Amino acid sequence: MNQSTEAVADDVGERVQFDSLRGGNAGAAEVNLDMILDVPVTLAMEVGRTRISIRNLLQLNQGSVVELDRAAGEPLDVFVNGTLVAHGEVVVINEKFGIRLTDVISPAERVRKLR
Repeated sequence: MNQSTEAVADDVGERVQFDSLRGGNAGAAEVNLDMILDVPVTLAMEVGRTRISIRNLLQLNQGSVVELDRAAGEPLDVFVNGTLVAHGEVVVINEKFGIRLTDVISPAERVRKLR
């Protein structure tokens, strides 16, 4: 869109103005990210996955061991809203688990995977 604002009719028919994510210069490639910096996202670390039948799932109890598709020592996957963004390793800091990022997926690669 080449305009700096967009007018849209709301539920009661009034026109509402929304600022564009781009600056006043319609040809500028720079996006104003300040508008979204405080939007919460879900960050998840995945140790591994497995497929299990419902029968076996219902038989799980305390002390059961579920084998995952990763070997010990392999990096964890780090997802943001379901999108892989990095790999890392588990660390313990002040008796709490954390993750040290060892490989971050480039922004260009993340955008390419979205398409």
